[in-house]
Amino acid sequence: MDKDSSTLKKDIRTLRIGIVAGEASGDILGASLMESIKQRCPGVVFEGIAGPLMIEQGASSLVPMERLSVMGLVEVLGRIRELLKIRRRLVKRMLNDPPDLFIGIDAPDFTLPVERKLKEAGIPTAHYVSPSVWAWRQKRIFKIAKSIDHMLCLLPFEAEFYRKHKVPVSFVGHPLADQIPMYTNAEMARKTLGIKVAPDQKLVAILPGSRQGEVKILAPLFLQAAKLCAAKGNFKFVIPCINEARYKQVEMLRAELAPELDIELVDGHSREVMASADSILIASGTATLEATLLKKPMVVAYRVSPLTYAIAARLVKIPYLSLPNLLAGKELVPEIIQNDATPERLSEALLDSLSRGNELLEEYQKIHRMLARNASDTAADAVLALIKKE
Repeated sequence: MDKDSSTLKKDIRTLRIGIVAGEASGDILGASLMESIKQRCPGVVFEGIAGPLMIEQGASSLVPMERLSVMGLVEVLGRIRELLKIRRRLVKRMLNDPPDLFIGIDAPDFTLPVERKLKEAGIPTAHYVSPSVWAWRQKRIFKIAKSIDHMLCLLPFEAEFYRKHKVPVSFVGHPLADQIPMYTNAEMARKTLGIKVAPDQKLVAILPGSRQGEVKILAPLFLQAAKLCAAKGNFKFVIPCINEARYKQVEMLRAELAPELDIELVDGHSREVMASADSILIASGTATLEATLLKKPMVVAYRVSPLTYAIAARLVKIPYLSLPNLLAGKELVPEIIQNDATPERLSEALLDSLSRGNELLEEYQKIHRMLARNASDTAADAVLALIKKE
């Protein structure tokens, strides 16, 4: 550690950081960032809104993180009063007892207004994971610039957009690219999970999302696609569930819609589940990046309410939705969205994906190398520099 870092560590040994994550992917990022900050500042205290992984790292949470996890533009309206109440409570807490730094992790509709109020009060603010301003509603960049002191981007093309608009930014890469090895062993993952697969069976992982609304829409669709696949071959399916509530939700849907299928439900362990699979049927989101880094064939699908989709379709200006395709700049994996996402289309694409593993490997490795940049350490240095600057 250099002299400046040693001085910083001494000066902020009782550092207090406000931190908020809104869903499972943010919880993963937040926990890894917290760990890196703790290595530099062992006495640090974290408080805000945290998921289970962040709580394990020592964060105290004002409310359960799941209360912020809402899917879609229209769906949020039913929860808007609760979300605004939580936000007011959080801001009041932070203003009454100001932290040395505030970090919002993703969830921009919730966190950016918090960051703006805190920045106006003189509290340094950082935002981890850029909103998709490069893809739609680009004028949001001006509001973002008024809300944050520093943006931490996971993807290289995002950082270029911020530099163009003279917003302080760091491209930190993605922690998942640092955590996941370049090569993974499916047989080892199966042994870890205790999943037994017959020699003539194909193992397919099904990931319909982590939020209640996603699972409600996508799990029935994915189960119906699985039934069509099972009618054409010998398949075993495995579904990881992020928590007990999702486990019960998926278990009920499975019993109702596909009791005859060979399906195992797993409590957590989504990475091991994906690593064990021959292919993956997956909701669009951060999990598709994890599947990419695990070098797995996949079929990406998504559905939202018709009104949400109609609004988004008019605003989004990018050719692809899924992260593997965006990062490659071309279609590596099929994206089957909204009305096109039928059981028939999904099952056909899933069957086809089983023969594409070797074809995708080189492109997946390129993406992995591009994103492996010691993200959590780089992000920790960037946010602690804000305090040092103060």
